[in-house]
Amino acid sequence: MQAQGAQTRMLQAGLNLIQQALSIYDNNLRLVVSNRRFQEMFNLPDDLVAPGATFEDTIRFLVARGEYGEVDDPQEAVHVRVEQARAFKPHYMERTRSNGRTISVEGAPLSQGGWVAVYTDITDIKTQEALLRVRSEELSDQLLTHAERLAQANRALAATNAALEEAKRELTETEARTRLVTGMVPAHIAHVTPDFHYTFSNRRLSSVMPGSPSDIIGLTIEEALGAETFARIEPGLKRALAGEANVFETTHEGSGHRIRVALTPDRDGEGRVQGVYVLSADVTEETQARAALAHTAKRELAAQLTSGLAHDFSNLLTIIMGLQGRLERTGGLPAEAAEIARATLAAARRGGTLLDRIARISGPSDLHPAPTDLVACLADLKTMAGPILPQAITLGVVLEDLPDQLLLDPGALQDSLLNLVINARDAIGSRPGQITISARAVRDTWLEITVTDTGPGFSEQALDHALDPFFSTKGGEGSGLGLSMVYDQTKLAGGSVKLANRAGGGASVTLRLPLRPVNARAAPMLVLLVEDSEVIRTSVREMLRAMGHTVVEAGSVAEALELADLPGLGLVLSDIGLPDGATGVDLMAALAARAPQLRRALMTSLPRGDALRESAGAVPVLTKPFTFEKLSAFLAVLEDE
Repeated sequence: MQAQGAQTRMLQAGLNLIQQALSIYDNNLRLVVSNRRFQEMFNLPDDLVAPGATFEDTIRFLVARGEYGEVDDPQEAVHVRVEQARAFKPHYMERTRSNGRTISVEGAPLSQGGWVAVYTDITDIKTQEALLRVRSEELSDQLLTHAERLAQANRALAATNAALEEAKRELTETEARTRLVTGMVPAHIAHVTPDFHYTFSNRRLSSVMPGSPSDIIGLTIEEALGAETFARIEPGLKRALAGEANVFETTHEGSGHRIRVALTPDRDGEGRVQGVYVLSADVTEETQARAALAHTAKRELAAQLTSGLAHDFSNLLTIIMGLQGRLERTGGLPAEAAEIARATLAAARRGGTLLDRIARISGPSDLHPAPTDLVACLADLKTMAGPILPQAITLGVVLEDLPDQLLLDPGALQDSLLNLVINARDAIGSRPGQITISARAVRDTWLEITVTDTGPGFSEQALDHALDPFFSTKGGEGSGLGLSMVYDQTKLAGGSVKLANRAGGGASVTLRLPLRPVNARAAPMLVLLVEDSEVIRTSVREMLRAMGHTVVEAGSVAEALELADLPGLGLVLSDIGLPDGATGVDLMAALAARAPQLRRALMTSLPRGDALRESAGAVPVLTKPFTFEKLSAFLAVLEDE
């Protein structure tokens, strides 16, 4: 407030230095500001130059004093001038006051309402003009008249210039507001010339494409985005320059962000294209969700197409295996016939395994993301992979800086990585070799996990088709479904799979999954723990208290419902299996009806796929047994939701 008052005083001091009288009235005909010269020129009392003084009172004072000469009806004179002010229009005029002095009056309206008026004493100028007419016998009357008109035109031109300056100021303010609005938009807005130089930018490029510069005015698109990104959007730019608006999506290699680009031709008044307007928005999360949804739809269609075939094929295999088993058990078979029977049984069993893998790919399958310690997850994987690797092949794990907890399906991830490790083992063969699993974060968007090996690498055919179902380079030994399962699980999570050969030899498979960190610890709250086993209830209660939570306990649904109205209750955590015929699922349904905003969660030792467990629906379920860390991360995810 002090700074604002000092600024006002400085403005008033500046206005007082002007030799012309100045006044500004708002659209309610009240004085906003005036300078000292205004009061002195018209000899106004202090109350008529104070902010808020009415224009009508000022005119009444001037009429009564004779400023406008003798008037027959003073009230009418005041009324006429007030009505002229209400319908204010830009003007320039000169008039002689009652004291004999001549003034010019310049007025201009303001965009926000009201007007500004400037009064200039031109008595000396008029006197000089009169003397010039009297004393200059050599000048013709016509020349003098033109000179007077020119002087008047100059003064009118000065008033016009002042109005233009005001329009320029308003235009500048409008441009500033436009820049403020575009700067608040969560997208990059820009304009480029036909030779792809930026002439406007709202400075949001670096937020949409991390690593790009913010100050890009004067740069070309290639200089700002890099040659690779420019090559991807150049065709769309050329179409826009040809007059065709277009929208497309591309991936920014530097950050992995998925970008939607909208290009609109900039046309002049005659319809000629003189540049392109560019709008770029980050649609990474939308793309991940869309990819996962599309892949789910494909899985459902594949399930419908294969379910009938798999059922009939399974019946045929059952018959074949039964008949061949009877044949194998028949005594006295020739050695060649017994070998044929055993080979037929082995082929049938392999067919059964193949059916199971097809069911895992095309049948119903849901991800079960949970807070996951990736370090521990990969350590467990290394332990599981140890027995299947020869001593000559070593398995290494390299982790860059990652959040402590990530939202992943650890089972699906371990299955995928184990498939890749087995493929790498088979590629290396009996030779000594190295398999490496590395994980890193790609900015704040992706978790990138890469499995590399020192084998011969992918063939050109494998690079093109290795992710296709039933494609195999192992001849009769492979089902061709390993990499397909990896691809399926990764796409279901909204990620992608990339195959490549390493520069130094060997293959590389990269999984990109959405990077979703989990808070390490939920805020302390009041938890209602529902568990009929006293031993388990005590264990879970101590875990919750160690996290800082306050715990109340119940052993049945009836007891839990009696405590569910406690003030400040933040979470109900219940076992699914409870006594007296009511389950934890029933409790969740009752709580949803009574207190929809109350957080609810279940815990159980029932396996996934169990009918009772699946009846929990959208309520989160924690699998028993669980550790302190697992419970802590589970509660943190509940808080994020």
